[in-house]
Amino acid sequence: MKRRTQRIERLARSEDGLTATEYAVMLALIIMVCINAVQTLGCTAKMTFINVANSM
Repeated sequence: MKRRTQRIERLARSEDGLTATEYAVMLALIIMVCINAVQTLGCTAKMTFINVANSM
């Protein structure tokens, strides 16, 4: 029982889990920004091609 308590205390003091969580949150935010940028650029490119096609 004492070993289990020591493991839990060591895990609570460790900052490795917190660091991994922070990296996961940052990665999720970066992915969301990239998806948004690709969608915006895609819509802009589509409108440009439509305008060029209509003017021909």
